[in-house]
Amino acid sequence: MKTPRVLITPEAEKVVAQLKERFGDLMFHQSGGCCDGSQPMCFEKGEFKTGDSDVLLGEIAGCAFYMSRDQFEYWKHTQLSIDVTPGRGSSFSLEIPMGVRFIVRSRMYTPEEEADLTEVY
Repeated sequence: MKTPRVLITPEAEKVVAQLKERFGDLMFHQSGGCCDGSQPMCFEKGEFKTGDSDVLLGEIAGCAFYMSRDQFEYWKHTQLSIDVTPGRGSSFSLEIPMGVRFIVRSRMYTPEEEADLTEVY
């Protein structure tokens, strides 16, 4: 089994499930520093326009997870784990009115994991 580039915690997955009930299909994009620094942002599928400057890192809780290609060059040696924390961010992400916000935790891959990573698209 390939090493995933992005994971989600059970707590964050519960929030995604609630958002799906309200909004339907969702997607994530890891912001690159604008507005809220660098945080995972959740949108209705198709509401955030991706293009050649973005890469698809994988899927979490049935949602595509994207990041800008330039930012990926800095983060390509780290596995991302999407979590949720109490508090209100100031972003356009869908979870904000719920009084929580998604956050990213990261760790470096082991040499064995890095040798067997999932592809980005």
